[in-house]
Amino acid sequence: MQEIHPTAIIEEGATLADDIKIGAYAFVSSMSTLKSGVEVMQGAQICGITKIGENTKIYPYAIIGTPPQDMGYKLEDDVKVEIGRDNIIREFVTINAGTRNGGGVTKIGNSCFIMIYCHIAHDCQIGNNVIMANNATLAGHVHIGSFTVIGGMTPIHQFVHIGEGVMIGGASAVSQDIPPFCLAEGNRALIRGLNSVGLKRRFEKEDIANIQNAYKQLFRSENPIKETAARLLMSDSSNEKVLQMCNFIMESKRGIPYERKNNG
Repeated sequence: MQEIHPTAIIEEGATLADDIKIGAYAFVSSMSTLKSGVEVMQGAQICGITKIGENTKIYPYAIIGTPPQDMGYKLEDDVKVEIGRDNIIREFVTINAGTRNGGGVTKIGNSCFIMIYCHIAHDCQIGNNVIMANNATLAGHVHIGSFTVIGGMTPIHQFVHIGEGVMIGGASAVSQDIPPFCLAEGNRALIRGLNSVGLKRRFEKEDIANIQNAYKQLFRSENPIKETAARLLMSDSSNEKVLQMCNFIMESKRGIPYERKNNG
């Protein structure tokens, strides 16, 4: 049974599951789709073409689906936001729609925890089980891999890619790509080591040992060119996680923020 507060504004045409909840003074646009178990709390706004998956909770005064902060945006552009299932989006979070030239969609996966005052800009692509702590902000076209944690007060530059299972320390400023399973922090953020806690929570000892060995070869070797080190390691390893790290480094467009003195 739907629970919709009488002060909420639901535009005609919105697609609502039978068991959604919408709080006082909330707004849902005519082009929105809210699936089973979605809750939109007091004063939250679901704008534009926005699709929200099952059991996602939108806390008070979050605003989702507003136009991108992009000078090339036009009102007639068919751009949208897609959010998966089981997400928690806390108070005052803002999530902008995509841009026509950037693929048209800002996308968030499943089981993410987006804390108070975070911002997700146009065309961002976020995986599953991602945590963004308070006031973390993503510029346009940022990609965040699954199981990544972004510390509070951390901005991430446009077009940066963050790999799977990364930990970024609070109050960092990230302007280059961070490979999978690494820990980075600082302004500007540098790779400081592996996300050891995250590895232990998710992987068996054999995979962890392979990742640790790969990290030493990639970031503690005498070879200053990380793409070359990655290519050599790929020819010598069949471990899926190691190959994932190597491919990320070889495909990086913004470079990898590494300094030997910070990596022992």
